[in-house]
Amino acid sequence: MAGAIIENMSTKKLVIVGVTLLLFQAFAFMVGGLIAPSPTTAVHYMATKCVDTIKHRDEKKWFMPWGPDQCDKIRSFDEAMAKKIEANNIVFAVHIPLPNKEMSPWFQFMLVIMQFDIAFKMYNQIEDGAMVTIDVQLAYRDDTVSEWTKMAQSFEQRKLNCNFTTTKTFENEGRYYECDLLPFMEVGSVAHKYYLLNIRLPVNERKKINVGIGEIKDIRFVSIHQNGGFTKVWFAMKTFLTPSILIIMIWYWRRITLMSRPPVLLEKVILALGISMTFINIPVEWFSVGFNWTWMLLFGDIRQGIFYSMLLSFWIIFCGEHLMEIQVYSTWVLGNGEVKLCGSCVPAIKIFTELGPHPTKNLQDQTERNRFSVYWKQVGPIVFGSFCLFIFDMCERGVQLKNPFYSIWASDVGTELAMAFIIVAGICACLYFLFLCFMVFQVFRNISGKRTSLPAMSKARRLHYEGLIFRFKFLMLVTLTCAAMTVIFFIISQVNEGHWHWGEHTVQVNSAFFTGIYGMWNLYVFAIMFLYAPSHKRYGDDQSSGQCITGDAGANSGEDIQLTTTITHVDGPTEIYKMTGKEAQE
Repeated sequence: MAGAIIENMSTKKLVIVGVTLLLFQAFAFMVGGLIAPSPTTAVHYMATKCVDTIKHRDEKKWFMPWGPDQCDKIRSFDEAMAKKIEANNIVFAVHIPLPNKEMSPWFQFMLVIMQFDIAFKMYNQIEDGAMVTIDVQLAYRDDTVSEWTKMAQSFEQRKLNCNFTTTKTFENEGRYYECDLLPFMEVGSVAHKYYLLNIRLPVNERKKINVGIGEIKDIRFVSIHQNGGFTKVWFAMKTFLTPSILIIMIWYWRRITLMSRPPVLLEKVILALGISMTFINIPVEWFSVGFNWTWMLLFGDIRQGIFYSMLLSFWIIFCGEHLMEIQVYSTWVLGNGEVKLCGSCVPAIKIFTELGPHPTKNLQDQTERNRFSVYWKQVGPIVFGSFCLFIFDMCERGVQLKNPFYSIWASDVGTELAMAFIIVAGICACLYFLFLCFMVFQVFRNISGKRTSLPAMSKARRLHYEGLIFRFKFLMLVTLTCAAMTVIFFIISQVNEGHWHWGEHTVQVNSAFFTGIYGMWNLYVFAIMFLYAPSHKRYGDDQSSGQCITGDAGANSGEDIQLTTTITHVDGPTEIYKMTGKEAQE
């Protein structure tokens, strides 16, 4: 076996590769920090109160808050009472965007949050558990003269969560409640230039509709969309990185298939990681600029979920395949099938006697190695968690494909489930990282135990293996760093996405963080496929797997130490891999 590039490449070339990847990583951060604007923009709107003068409601009539066709407006509900205008005839109108501006497909999505301005009145207070019923219509058009086209209509309910911070007395009448933000609408694409919202608050005292909700003065909205400049930078990164990962993946697998042995589990998982990275890289978002694909948000979540699952599973298998048991003796498989101790040439059964009452344990370790089923206890929870993520996403964004006003946060049960999901997801991500740290610690401890066999080698051979161990440990530390950054990114993304639903607590995320983490994933996958690809070099022309340690005298006859005691040897991608065996105890 020629070994992998990580162990056969010269230190000078390896340093050049590492520095190059580091420069690309710095460039990824600088692209977001210096070129791309902030990822999203929030625009505030105040709903205009229009009057519907038609006795019977006309579904085709739309109320514009400004412009040549603007509606008949009133400033306050006191004015409506003076003019004897009923609450059912008042329409709250919001035009998105603001005057003299246009929406763009580059904005990718539009999230709208609402907040009520409610004044305190002694005889019209907000009841506990008060629900606001909203009759809302959404329309669009692509110029300022054409008719509005209905896009969606729905009756929705939102629970008011308002606090009055001062004493409820007549002297404090007119002061405003402090009300939480409420989820209102989410659209998965911004394919049109102008959007119009017409909102009614129907009142029916007999059915208890919009009764006990206080004295509503105004409705405020916050529209959040992705910045067009950030979208262009993001698409450009995807377009550049897609062929890079695709080419290295094809090159990697071609080298694997040229080998005489079949691929081992670790090599297959590396290929799967490359495929999942390519899947998330493919810039299908370019089509969303020209087509009204409202499912792009859901599709993006599915792609990211698949990549998360593959990446987390890869780290478990990557560490697991390099776990090993410390074994004092090396063995030599003779031509007649007899296994003997290297150097002393005593029957190998003495090895088993020294190892304790379970002489077949290490043989079982090697036979269990290279089997995906061994990792079901670790990979199973990852797959289950990813499936739960998919179900949670389908319960909200899946329904929003038909009704953009639906929100899982609108009900108490949905809010509690969503909050519990975010908290549990964060805790599980932290526990996963701690478990991964534990596995890496085990790998480091077991590799250190193998160092006891190194002094028996010649100086050149010993330095070679010490270099391999150092390179592998460094790669494991890079893996831990990537895992830590991924966990932090996942938690911040969940908090940042959900903060609009529970209050004003948020984490400000710069564009550099998004582009940097995305670049880190690609560079890490690129590095793994490159470094673990089979090398065309050999360390020593007379190297052979399975020969014994004979001290310095063995330098001329080949000293490739086989530090695992096994007669069921499975060749692997690297010397470190061959030096390590799968522990039976998880």
